[in-house]
Amino acid sequence: MTISAFTFIKNGEILGYPFVESIKSILPIVDEFVVNVGQSEDDTLKIIHAIDSPKIRIIESQWNNHMKDRGYVYGQQKMIAQFNCTGDWAFYLEGDEVVHEDDLDKIYACMKKYKDDADVEAIVFDYYHFYGNANSYLWSPAWYRKAPRIIKNSIRSYAPDGLFWLVLDKNKIGRYPKAVECGAKMYHYGWVRSEAQMNLKSEKVQQYWNKGHKTINYADIDGRIIQEFTGTHPKIVQEWLPKEKGVFQADKHHILTSKEKKHRMMLTLENLFGLELSKKHYKRIK
Repeated sequence: MTISAFTFIKNGEILGYPFVESIKSILPIVDEFVVNVGQSEDDTLKIIHAIDSPKIRIIESQWNNHMKDRGYVYGQQKMIAQFNCTGDWAFYLEGDEVVHEDDLDKIYACMKKYKDDADVEAIVFDYYHFYGNANSYLWSPAWYRKAPRIIKNSIRSYAPDGLFWLVLDKNKIGRYPKAVECGAKMYHYGWVRSEAQMNLKSEKVQQYWNKGHKTINYADIDGRIIQEFTGTHPKIVQEWLPKEKGVFQADKHHILTSKEKKHRMMLTLENLFGLELSKKHYKRIK
């Protein structure tokens, strides 16, 4: 069994991505790691070269700034990397996602178990969406709780955006991949970077959704969905994490948006009836 990992990154340094920690977190279990580096305004490419692992294969690309439709440029860049993978499995990590060292054996065993199972196309992770600091994460149907991050490299798949895959049984019709849940966690740190870095990111990428930048204030959120994290972070990312103590505090005067009101109602229904209403970009089969 061979395993390819892949990612894409642009301006990773100035935008505050823990992309080095992300890459290193799964290097022990992969045979190659394909990194698609977009033309950047910082030292992202130099930093990736400095990782100095024979498993890393770097591709340099130019983003299409004419593509402003629903973030499709992210799908393009994701697939440039995926289409260069050579393994039985393709393991996708975004630049702000890190895998815990305690889960590596579990992930590898899951890939080995289902490598020759034709019914299984992808492997799903449980998610921690950290927010504001390292001690807080979000629990709401608005934030996907599970997502596929590993897919068989023999499957006709593509990404209409960076978030999920579609499988092509027919040339014009896509469906979500058939998947198993491996029980491993994905640690998502995108909303832990500084507000300044998050606002800079927004200024640079909202064009790909044909939108303008709106100032981001982390405190403008429904405080009810912020939960205390009591586990341990991956060792590889601990030095990168901010050192604030305590649970992140939302603005107590924050006025809920219509979407937040909807998601609060959904969360109430989940709690009352034992439901799970977050979006799932896969079909669970086992």
